[in-house]
Amino acid sequence: MESLGIMIGTKGLIKKHEFVRIIIQCLYSLGYEKSAACLETESNISCKSREFESLESHVLSASWDDCIETLNRINGMNDETRASALFLVLEQFLFECLNCGDNSLALEILQKRIACLKVDKEKIHKCAFEMLFLKQRGRGTVDCNVIHELRKGLVVKLEEVLPPPISLPDRRLEHLVETAVSAQIDNCIYHSSDMESLYEDHHCDRDQFPTETIQTLTNHMNEVWFVQFSNYGQYLASSSSDCTAIIWNVQEDNKVSLKHILRSHQNPVSFVAWSPNDTMLLTCGNIEVLKLWDVETGTCKHTFGNDGFIVNSCAWFPDSKRIVCGSSVPKNGIYMWDCDGNEIKAWKGVRMPKVLDIAVTADGERLISILSDKEIRILNVATNAERVISENHSITSLSTSRDSKFLIVNLNSQEIHVWDISGNGSEPFQYRGHKQQKYVIRSCFGGFNSLFIASGSEDSKVYIWNRRYSSPIEVLSGHLNTVNCVGWNPRKPQMLASASDDQTIRIWGPSSMFH
Repeated sequence: MESLGIMIGTKGLIKKHEFVRIIIQCLYSLGYEKSAACLETESNISCKSREFESLESHVLSASWDDCIETLNRINGMNDETRASALFLVLEQFLFECLNCGDNSLALEILQKRIACLKVDKEKIHKCAFEMLFLKQRGRGTVDCNVIHELRKGLVVKLEEVLPPPISLPDRRLEHLVETAVSAQIDNCIYHSSDMESLYEDHHCDRDQFPTETIQTLTNHMNEVWFVQFSNYGQYLASSSSDCTAIIWNVQEDNKVSLKHILRSHQNPVSFVAWSPNDTMLLTCGNIEVLKLWDVETGTCKHTFGNDGFIVNSCAWFPDSKRIVCGSSVPKNGIYMWDCDGNEIKAWKGVRMPKVLDIAVTADGERLISILSDKEIRILNVATNAERVISENHSITSLSTSRDSKFLIVNLNSQEIHVWDISGNGSEPFQYRGHKQQKYVIRSCFGGFNSLFIASGSEDSKVYIWNRRYSSPIEVLSGHLNTVNCVGWNPRKPQMLASASDDQTIRIWGPSSMFH
């Protein structure tokens, strides 16, 4: 017989016996039973350990005492695992006793053997309840074929419970390969595409990452404060202190062209929000009203608020029928409206602090607001359950990830914090490197699978972080003044836009476009 100690691989880290065994398991799981059996014969290595083959034989032949003896004889198994395996076997033993009418033996198994096991008491109570139920139904209620299938099911359960090397974890080879692939992706700083093949190691080059200005848009006549791509990536919207917002077309060749200039606000336009279906756009004037625009025609469909009602932030719910906004005049509050301006719900009161920014997660489950400068409030819309996060420095902006799991805030302490929305983890992940002390700077998630964070900066640059690292991987130069906001195209992970006080919008793309 081949020695179990033979090592293979260029670094001698893999035990040949184990490697062959999991290959055999993989062949069986993929349905190649003849090939698996042939490899077992040729290698003299079985997919199943001797202990497990013995256990399987005892189960299928209903040799319960031998089965229990085998389990008690296996070394390297902790007490909890052994108890769980014994419970499964004794449970089947008890059932078969009841099925053939041996109620006294069934009761003995329950009282003297199952009750002594260190397992969850709920399991034992459930077992006793099922015993009473089966006892009432009478003997012989289950035929031999069903009994055999239950025994085969018990073998599968034991295979899941027993540790290696007695049994192998399910689909072990696939798990090892997936782990290797994940590790390669995690180490790919500029990750921007799926791993295309197992035939070669995964690596994304920097020249596929948005690091070069591919277009400069100069249609705004003053500082550009906000920029955001639509949800399907076909449009870009920008807003400016020139009191306009602009809708741009994103063409197939990645060029951006003017679609509509939206003129109606009397004051600078501080930000915009795309409806989830991309047919409508909200524009928010600076200390002014909120306007709803038809994207196709560029016409204003509705104005929310008036001179006595000032909206300072807004967001959409995923049905594209409801919006939510934060107001500071005449009262601090959060209001939910339909697209015709009808109030659906409101959160307001004497103690309601000023709402500085607002967001709705893409799944519509949570309403997130920035209150009183340093407080993040996460509200479950359905249950009204609330979670409050306090920051030590003033928050200037808020954004959420497309998977509804994370939120990102910019702080005037020159840090960006990412918080887990569900509450896992008491501390945020922190990113540093950009400059922010005086102005509202906005950041966003983006890139392939939202693996990156991009932010503007007061030093006229765009900063990009891989979410796994706190220091930036890229600092993009080109703007001549503060970069206020960045937006990443959700459907084109190699396309980034930035808005600056230099009155321009820059579209960034990979350097490979110029080769």
